[in-house]
Amino acid sequence: MAITVETVIAANRFGLGARPGDLTNIGDSPREWLIAQVEQAQPLSKDVGSLPTSKQAVVKQQAYRRQQQQARQNGSDASQANNVRVLIQELRPMYEQHIAARLTQALKSDTPFYERLVHFWSNHFAVSADNPQTLGLVPTLEVEAIRPNISGSFVDMLRAVEQHPAMLTYLDNNLSIGPNSKLGSRASGRAGRNNGAPRRKIDINENLAREIIELHTLGVDGGYTQQDVTSFAKVITGWGVGGNGNGNTRFDTGTPGEFYFNEALHEPGSQSLLGATYKQKGIDQGEAVLNDLAHHPSTAKHIATKLARHFIADDPPAKAVDRIAKAFTNSNGDLPTVYAALVDSDEAWEEPLAKYKTPNDFILSMYRAVDFSPRRIKQIAGPFTVLGQEPFRPGSPVGWPDTAQDWSGGEALFKRVEMAVQTGENIGSRIDPINLASSILGPLIAENTMTAIKNAESGAQGIALLFASPEFMRR
Repeated sequence: MAITVETVIAANRFGLGARPGDLTNIGDSPREWLIAQVEQAQPLSKDVGSLPTSKQAVVKQQAYRRQQQQARQNGSDASQANNVRVLIQELRPMYEQHIAARLTQALKSDTPFYERLVHFWSNHFAVSADNPQTLGLVPTLEVEAIRPNISGSFVDMLRAVEQHPAMLTYLDNNLSIGPNSKLGSRASGRAGRNNGAPRRKIDINENLAREIIELHTLGVDGGYTQQDVTSFAKVITGWGVGGNGNGNTRFDTGTPGEFYFNEALHEPGSQSLLGATYKQKGIDQGEAVLNDLAHHPSTAKHIATKLARHFIADDPPAKAVDRIAKAFTNSNGDLPTVYAALVDSDEAWEEPLAKYKTPNDFILSMYRAVDFSPRRIKQIAGPFTVLGQEPFRPGSPVGWPDTAQDWSGGEALFKRVEMAVQTGENIGSRIDPINLASSILGPLIAENTMTAIKNAESGAQGIALLFASPEFMRR
């Protein structure tokens, strides 16, 4: 069976890079091969299924905060510093287990389109493990809220993400208190300290509301106002994580480490945003807004644009965006229907090497090509850190950038070439670079690149030339 350009695109642009034999196994219908992967949820691998949970991470955080509070009461800065070190020592292994499992899943997966979508949505709903307190918590969002909803509806994924402890903690919604809520009214005007600790500030926190509207749903040009953000922030007061009160019974309610709606913190009354008025009470009000945001036309266009940018071109073709957005709207955000519209977009198959690989793409595709599975955490996380895309650390809610101009600088390219050389040295003569080039890039391997590989002084140099080639750098 002849390997076609569409086969290579399916494996490399929609997937995570071809492994030897993949291009043959895809068969004559690469589009059908892709759609079959996302028609239903894929089972978790043993590694992913046994990972530490958000609840475990939050319980450790809460114990740390209690220790901090005790240290402040004792006036001991040394105790506080020691508590931070202890927390990092406890949470870092959890963080590293998630990195290792994520990499193993990506390298071994026979459903690489599904895995790429996991990475896409995880970056869309970005949280970052920059704070020691969130080190073990942040990676759990992908496993617990993203993966189970890849083949479901957008509104279900949105609700799962926004009510996940990682998102609520990362964007400080657990600190948001309605001024007119039961607790806010009672504490209004109070000052000073409470049992040796500063009193909790009674105020609305807009972080989560803003990012839901601006990044997760409508988009920055979605037609919302600052007043919409403020109103939505009031709507989701009380959305937090159980057990976060450090012993204060006014806050310390719900099961530690799980989503908890605290009525005492919720701003009462109806709220208006985006031309609609929400009169629901309690948690129902916030879920009603999420539902409307998920089905808003601006959300359909925003999601369609991001999908087209990721899978088709840095400058997304307008016709493809419209087609995907229409599928999103007509299906009420049914994600398999949206993916089908993406895969059926002819623009996705017209330019074989339209997308420059991110560091994550480059490393995963290189490792898949040579069937390399790192064992030590330094081998696992090190290459991503060197190339500037450490897992679960995008640095902001915006997530990692997705265009060539963000990753194709001279220094970044030099580091990739160095990594290609190192990989070639590690492989040595165990793999024939000529056969490898044909088996992972098929008809897309350029004649001059193949000539250079054939003229290489060694197998190691041939491997390095393959992975440093323009064809391999793009997908």
